[in-house]
Amino acid sequence: MQTNEALDLETTANILKLLGDKTRLTMVKIMAEHECCVCEFVALFEMRQPAISQHLRKLKDSGIVNEARRGQWIFYSLNPSSSHYSFTQTVIKELPSQNFKLEELTAQGKRICCD
Repeated sequence: MQTNEALDLETTANILKLLGDKTRLTMVKIMAEHECCVCEFVALFEMRQPAISQHLRKLKDSGIVNEARRGQWIFYSLNPSSSHYSFTQTVIKELPSQNFKLEELTAQGKRICCD
């Protein structure tokens, strides 16, 4: 359920601070179109899993992303129920698509490598 409620200045500043990190901003753009597992982000950003998990935890704690457990794996996607969804969409809508990154992962055989 999306709300069109105006965000207060503090909330807006916090969201912009979260999205001001290039890694998190790229993650959000990707998750706006695709559900991803931690292992995919590890491969995409060539970062260690704890660092990726920390980025995802911040986004999840803010309500910007959802997580869904499948067996031992957790998949993340943009949260359309978030009160911040509309604002987040506004921030990322003009960003270039990041689909090419997932296509590269697929070509390397690393897409959904945690199945």
